Amino acid sequence: DRAAGARTARIRSAAPLDEATAVEAAGTLAAEAVEIGWANGDVVARKVRRLGAIVLVERRLTDPDPALIRAALIEGLHSEGLGLLTWSRTATELRERLAFAHAAIGDPWPDVSDEALLARAGDWLDLGPARRRADLAKVDVATSLRRLLPWSVAGRLDDVAPERLPVPSGSRVRVDYSDVESPVLAVKVQEAFGWKDAPRLADGRVSVLLHLLSPAGRPVAVTRDLASFWQQGYPQVRAELRGRYPRHPWPEDPTTAEPTRRTKPRS
Repeated sequence: DRAAGARTARIRSAAPLDEATAVEAAGTLAAEAVEIGWANGDVVARKVRRLGAIVLVERRLTDPDPALIRAALIEGLHSEGLGLLTWSRTATELRERLAFAHAAIGDPWPDVSDEALLARAGDWLDLGPARRRADLAKVDVATSLRRLLPWSVAGRLDDVAPERLPVPSGSRVRVDYSDVESPVLAVKVQEAFGWKDAPRLADGRVSVLLHLLSPAGRPVAVTRDLASFWQQGYPQVRAELRGRYPRHPWPEDPTTAEPTRRTKPRS
């Protein structure tokens, strides 16, 4: 019963109703359906028999439609984000290089922001045989990302945003693209001797930000203007560090000195 104006009711007397009687009494509410989607943090693939909102029978599907499973996984990514994927160092660095190319040049280099990747997840993400949440962590994200590249620029990534750059000493140093507006090349001062200008990326549009390092690998200068550094900053660096690192060359004129990765031989 329920008192006038009350929002809840209290059942004072009830009798159990078996399934057969319930179905006979409310047969028009009975329905069977295949449900494949993202629910409670994972893919649900089941066949359900319901009586209205009451689940009478539920059975897991062992061979669901792959297209519907893929749609459910994409739904899960939209719901919970790209963190469901495993972002290896290779995948992360590739994404940063693509992001730099897009920021510096624009189309046809693809937008790889979270929003753009999620919006196009069905186009680039190769889910293979993935069927559930745990399988998303096994997807090869780096290979999938390369599917975003139009054929017109697919072979130019190493020119526009190279993974490594050669320096005067002969080393090939990895470029850090974590800041898409300002890629960083960290190189020891002695390996940069003879360099007149910082290298440029994105078809000459962007100069790398040089982090010039001491022999111990600590930054002693940050610059895009090498000519200015050699004239104004280097003499102070030389004065401060040549006594601390006597086995490393500290020439008066670094623009004509031989670049090196080595120390001086012991006398």
